[in-house]
Parts: sequence; structure tokens; C-alpha cells
Amino acid sequence: MTTAAVVPMAGRRWFLVAVLLMLGLGWGLTQPLGKISTSTGHLPFGLIFWQLVVCVAVLGAITLPRGRGLVFTKATLRFYLVVALLGTLIPNATFYLSIARLPSGVMSMLISAVPMIAFPLALMLGMERFGWARLAGLVLGLVAVALLAAPGAALPDPAMVAFLPIALVGPFCYALEGLFVARKGMAGMDPVQAMFGASVTGMVLCLPVAVMTGQFFDPFADFGRAEAALVGSSMIHAVIYAAYVWLAFRAGAVFAAQCSYIVTGAGIFWAMVILGERFSPVLWLSLVLLLCGVALVSPRKQAAPGGMPAA
Repeated sequence: MTTAAVVPMAGRRWFLVAVLLMLGLGWGLTQPLGKISTSTGHLPFGLIFWQLVVCVAVLGAITLPRGRGLVFTKATLRFYLVVALLGTLIPNATFYLSIARLPSGVMSMLISAVPMIAFPLALMLGMERFGWARLAGLVLGLVAVALLAAPGAALPDPAMVAFLPIALVGPFCYALEGLFVARKGMAGMDPVQAMFGASVTGMVLCLPVAVMTGQFFDPFADFGRAEAALVGSSMIHAVIYAAYVWLAFRAGAVFAAQCSYIVTGAGIFWAMVILGERFSPVLWLSLVLLLCGVALVSPRKQAAPGGMPAA
């Protein structure tokens, strides 16, 4: 192989690594921004509605000029509904409830538990084979969460422990979403087009819930730090998701899925920089155990779509 052929290949590899790093840093940033968006008392479904408005605008601007808009068939409608519920409405509602009370860094840790939750579910559905190494990874993950929940160990306030199960609802939903997409596919749509449809569906479903529960708010009435954080988080997520889809197409799903490790580390980094959070040695030990568990549990040959949070 000539030097001329080697240089472009090496350059392409480093470019893909740079994109991967950008994905992790961007998604990690949405965690502290999400905490800021709850700081003035905005409630979950009001926040989710406006988040989806931004996501629909960004994803629509990407997919509609390509002539790939909404597709209305039985299969696509089922996809839109399932992904809207499992990828946005339920996990984001529990996210905003939890992030208002738990440290942002802890939330960044828990989101990386998606593969460990998906593994036993996939076993029960016959989509994965049992392996001792993966079982060991699952045990490490359970130990990591137990360390977080231990009284006086990692959380600054013992009362926060009550919100750990709520915080784990999101990863559970993301795991179900990933398994659904892995088994049923995206009904013939490309990923950005599919997520655009799911975001539109989520927005339509969320609006009446936000209004009827009194959680709807006008972000322009008193636009401030919290509202700016919500807009920023939503735009980052939509753009990063599109970039994630591109990276999975160019470099493969397994390579793209590695950003989950960066998301966790970046989320903790941004929490320390933006929110001034500091963590005990027990939390750092829990983080190491959790990431080791994820490394053991994650499949080596393929990665299901939907392994990262949806729009």
C-alpha cells in the first residue's frame, strides 16, 4: 500500500473518532442543561412538549428537503407510537422528575445502564445468548447501582435514594425501544425520517397531556436561563442524533455505540464545570464498575438501533 493511500485512510479514521468525541460531549451536555431547565419549576410534560417542538423543527429541516416526510402505514404508525412513548414521553418525564432532585452526574451514570437492562430482556425474548462474561457485567452494574444507593455513600442527601428507581425508568424504556427497533426495524424509513415521525407523534400526544395537567407554559412569556437551557439541550440533541445516525452508517453501529462511554464521562465533566458538582470516592468507584459492566454486557458483533436516547 502506498503512502498516498495510507494518509487519506488515517485521516478518515481520525475524523470519525473526532465525530464520536463530539457526539459524546454533546449528549453529555444535555444532562446539566436538562437540570437547569427544571430550575424555575417547569414541569415534565411542558418541558417535553417544547423539547419536541425544537426536535421536530431541526429533524424536519434535515429530512423534508430530501423528500422524506411522514409516511402513514400501519407499520410506520406503530413505530411512531412505540418510539414516541418509549423513547421520549415516558423516559423524559421520569428524567425531568429525577434530574430536578438528583445530581446531574449521577443521571449521566445511570443512562449508561441501558445495555445492562437490555441484556436480560433480550435473553427472555430469545434475541441474545447467555454468556458468563455478560452475566458478570450485569452483576457489576447491579453492584454499581447498589453503591450509589448505599446510605451516605455517594448521594449528598439520603432522601435522594428514593428517586434512583424513577431515574432508572428511562434506561429501562430505552432498552425496550432498542429491542423493538432491533426486532421490527424502522418500517422502511431511514433513521432521521423515522425519528422525525416519532417526534411529531410525541409532540401531538404530549400537548393535550401538558394542557390538561396544567404543565403547559409559554417559554416566551418570561424567557430566561431555564428556557434557554431547554432550547439549547433540544437543539443539541436533535443535531447530535442526526450525526449519530450518519456515523453509524459510515463507521458501523458498533463503532457509533462507543459514544455511550463518552456520554457518561462528558456528563459528569459538564456537571462539574457548569453546575459545580463534586463527587465522593464511592461514586467514582461506582462509575468504574458500571462502565466495566457495560463493556462486558455490550454485544461485540452488532449493536441494536435505539441504544442511545431518542429525540
